Amino acid sequence: LLRLDLDALRQVEWTYAVLDEAQYIKNADSQTARAAFKLNSRHRLALTGTPVENRLEELWSQFRFLMPGLLGSKSAFRDRFVRPIDAGDREARTLLHRRVRPYVLRRLKQQVAPELPELTDMVIRCQMSPAQRKVYDAVRLSAREDVQRAIQERGQARSTIQVLEALLRMRQACCDPSLLPGDAGAEADACKLDRLEDLLVEIVCEDHKALIFSQWTGLLDRVEPRLQRLGIPFVRLDGATRDRQGVIDRFQADGGPPVFLLSLKAGGTGLNLTAADYVVHLDPWWNPAVQQQATDRAHRIGQDKPVVSCRFIAEGTVEERILELQDAKRDLAEAALGTEGGFVKSL
Repeated sequence: LLRLDLDALRQVEWTYAVLDEAQYIKNADSQTARAAFKLNSRHRLALTGTPVENRLEELWSQFRFLMPGLLGSKSAFRDRFVRPIDAGDREARTLLHRRVRPYVLRRLKQQVAPELPELTDMVIRCQMSPAQRKVYDAVRLSAREDVQRAIQERGQARSTIQVLEALLRMRQACCDPSLLPGDAGAEADACKLDRLEDLLVEIVCEDHKALIFSQWTGLLDRVEPRLQRLGIPFVRLDGATRDRQGVIDRFQADGGPPVFLLSLKAGGTGLNLTAADYVVHLDPWWNPAVQQQATDRAHRIGQDKPVVSCRFIAEGTVEERILELQDAKRDLAEAALGTEGGFVKSL
């Protein structure tokens, strides 16, 4: 609506313009961001749980809405902060932190809701069978050759698509080889789904409820028949779900299904699912803040049970490197915003 009705919205001098889930303007060149920049308001506020998801330029875009000019032009911001911080320059990190700190009020969940029960984060390492390992290794070797060829022909900067495609195929082989195009992994088993079955039997038998997240609806499609075979009732929410609230109400109800299948994009934010006390991430996402947002569907105000978050990782694969990348991205957000934030604190 912001994009579609911009001409009408621009005519009004708003007292406040408040962006909820402000990470949606993280790309300054997007239509949504450009529309937000053009709003005419005396005061501006941005609310988000993930101010930096992948790159520091996302923070620049949000401050372009909040306080144009505070961080300079986009190119100056890259030269002064992004490149030095990427290179490990601690002075640049400190300078950026000082610049934005008076305008950031950072409230951690522990501060807002100290009565929340404990959250336990577990990494469950799954060991591939020889058949799945064979498929994964074949995909890895083929991907490496494709990427090296692309870099030789076009250079590293123009080979991004090939790199992402290679990583995608390797990650699919980690989760379920049948996700791969063609019949490459049709006969191989899936260690994560086998482990998930064991875990869900324990969860359901002990009268708990679980959210199961994946970025791929195709992987959720493969979980469904296993649940049916085990006789475990479930509901599902993804981009194709029509009656979202109806599905949520069924899961939240006493005696509702014990398992909720969710795509990360459709169910990762904005839902209150406190009936669940287990959260399962079948595939690691690049950014830890996005996974944390998904876990927070269960670990939020209204939750009265301890919550367990389980991240499934295939041993000896690219997914272990993604865990390292998550740590780096967490550090990037910390560099920009620090742990305290807030005007009073900076005074």
